[in-house]
Amino acid sequence: MARQQQDVDELFDVKNSFYVGNYQQAINEALSVNASTPLVSLQRDAFLFRSYIAQGNHRMVMQELKTADPMLQPLTSLVQYLSPDANKPAIVADIDARVAKGIEVTNEIFLIVAATIYYHEDNYEAALKILHGTESLELRAFTLQCLLAMNRPDLARKQLKLLQAIEDDGTLTQLAQAWLNLSQGGPGVQDAHYSVMELSERLGALGAGPAAVGAAAAASRGMWEEAEQMLTEAMARVPQQPDLLLGLAVTATHSGKPPEVSSRYMAQLLDSHPDHPFTKEYNAKANEFKRLAAQYQPSVAS
Repeated sequence: MARQQQDVDELFDVKNSFYVGNYQQAINEALSVNASTPLVSLQRDAFLFRSYIAQGNHRMVMQELKTADPMLQPLTSLVQYLSPDANKPAIVADIDARVAKGIEVTNEIFLIVAATIYYHEDNYEAALKILHGTESLELRAFTLQCLLAMNRPDLARKQLKLLQAIEDDGTLTQLAQAWLNLSQGGPGVQDAHYSVMELSERLGALGAGPAAVGAAAAASRGMWEEAEQMLTEAMARVPQQPDLLLGLAVTATHSGKPPEVSSRYMAQLLDSHPDHPFTKEYNAKANEFKRLAAQYQPSVAS
């Protein structure tokens, strides 16, 4: 699916809402688009279904994909992967086989799905392999995310320059620059904070991802109350989102809330998101501590 080359982007508002994680607004905008070409119609439906998937409306999407355009069918794999009790190894194996065949690599939707699944699997090398050479602004931004996850800010910086050359003031470029600046720390944190604030002023409500970035930047500057406010507002739109819960647990501690407030957020995160990277690491550390502590149990002389 090639990137739309028109003077007026009919999906401009849809894309911006989707990119900042305001999925309900993206859905509303998509439903109001009267597409002028089959390509625009396909792209609109892709953002529409992806927004529903992000909201967790998996059953409805699976039902509608049965009669949807064949180019949209890769989204079925994404729904299956993100569904509870998914057979993830089998889904990943299927994606591996389809990538190896190379038949679907010209379909941008398949590339997004495959890269997303590999990203969730922490297989950033595989994600980068299929993203290599893509011209889509979204896929280039996804490449930058993978590079940051691999702790390669040097390569991420080069990718950001490519994004800036394509669309310097675009929402995705602005987000990518915030990700990079936040990851680097130092003076870049302030720039990341300002970038997210500007997006909020321009586009309205932010979803979990951008809100978490903005809150992390504010927290890094010691602005704990602002960070907490951003997270709380996002949580009202996306309840139980793991990154927001984690951020709220941290801000509650630093803003002087009673200890039980932070503990409640942590409990929600650990109970509701057992596969989240923080939960896995937390449980691993807790089990290791118990194992070590057991070796030093005080003995009682008989």
